[in-house]
Amino acid sequence: MLKARRQNQKNKKLLDKEVKAAKREAKIAAAGPVVKKEKVKKEKVVKEKVKAETVEKVVKVKKVKPTKEELGRQESKKGKDSK
Repeated sequence: MLKARRQNQKNKKLLDKEVKAAKREAKIAAAGPVVKKEKVKKEKVVKEKVKAETVEKVVKVKKVKPTKEELGRQESKKGKDSK
C-alpha cells in the first residue's frame, strides 16, 4: 500500500510540474515576440580632483622616565649580555 501511495504522489507531482510549465509557455506565447530596448550610454562625468590643504599637527610625545625597578632590570640584562 505504501509503495503505491508514494508512486501516486510522485506521478501527481510530475503532472503538476508539466501543467505549470504549459501555463508558463502559453503565457509567454500570448505576450508575443520580445522587443529589446536599445541601451543608451550615459556620458561619464569626470570629476576634477581638488587638492585639499592638509595641516599636519606635530604631536610631542612625552618621554616617560623608567622607574627604579625598570632601570634595575635593564642593568641586569646588560650585565648578562656582556658576559
